Amino acid sequence: MFYSIEDLVAQSATYPSVAELMIATEIEMTGRTREEIYTLMERNLHVMEQSIEEGVAGVTSVTGLTGGDAVKMNDYLENGQFLSGETILTAVRNAIAVNEVNAKMGLICATPTAGSAGVVPGVLMACRERLALTHQQQLDFLFTAGAFGLVIANNASISGAEGGCQAEVGSASAMAAAALVAINGGSAHQSAQAVAITLKNMMGLICDPVAGLVEVPCVKRNALGSSQAFISADMALAGIESVIPPDEVVEAMYQVGRQMPSIFRETGEGGLAATPTARRLAKEIMGD
Repeated sequence: MFYSIEDLVAQSATYPSVAELMIATEIEMTGRTREEIYTLMERNLHVMEQSIEEGVAGVTSVTGLTGGDAVKMNDYLENGQFLSGETILTAVRNAIAVNEVNAKMGLICATPTAGSAGVVPGVLMACRERLALTHQQQLDFLFTAGAFGLVIANNASISGAEGGCQAEVGSASAMAAAALVAINGGSAHQSAQAVAITLKNMMGLICDPVAGLVEVPCVKRNALGSSQAFISADMALAGIESVIPPDEVVEAMYQVGRQMPSIFRETGEGGLAATPTARRLAKEIMGD
């Protein structure tokens, strides 16, 4: 078991990969067999694939507040006149798709939460196309993301109600960035740097859901979180490092979350949720 990112990096040196370290940790923590752990992760991967497929086909949330943006992003990609890179925009489309399915009460895989469920699968399925990942490599991606997510959850938070959106989409983006580095041949140390770079950039991000729903601005934040994961991974793979060590960045995020006023922690009382339009929408959806 590892209790910090420093521990994770050090212990991974005795395993073939961070993914294998995570599997060994799961066996130790849960008592499950390797086969049982793989079966559970296979299920997660399948749900991720299904949610992206469903979202790209087009869905609308129960409230009607969100939906259809994954279709628009897919059409934009197929048109070919985009400014950003195709892989990043594919991840953006995928992330939107997953969160739109979540908003319609469909089945998704919380990675690490429902509100941030689009980032990791969105990034994975986009890099699967780009890097022609094998099935095993896709599972390794998820185990690697889980390893870094475990440290963040244990030392800071993955809850918007506790730490703001930095704790949800920020953590998800950091997990995806770390896994991207690993799956592209980077070291555990470089994965850790990608985590630090991501969390530093998303630190202070508030949780301000309109009408208290996981729709606005959550869907679009997952999209941008996906793009952040790619940029952080590329920076780390280029050899760029965080001046502040990864574990200190995680601790700083925790402290920021603790000091964040409650109106910015999923209560729907501040930020975008407090705008005139948001208040009008809340009345229309929830009534007086």
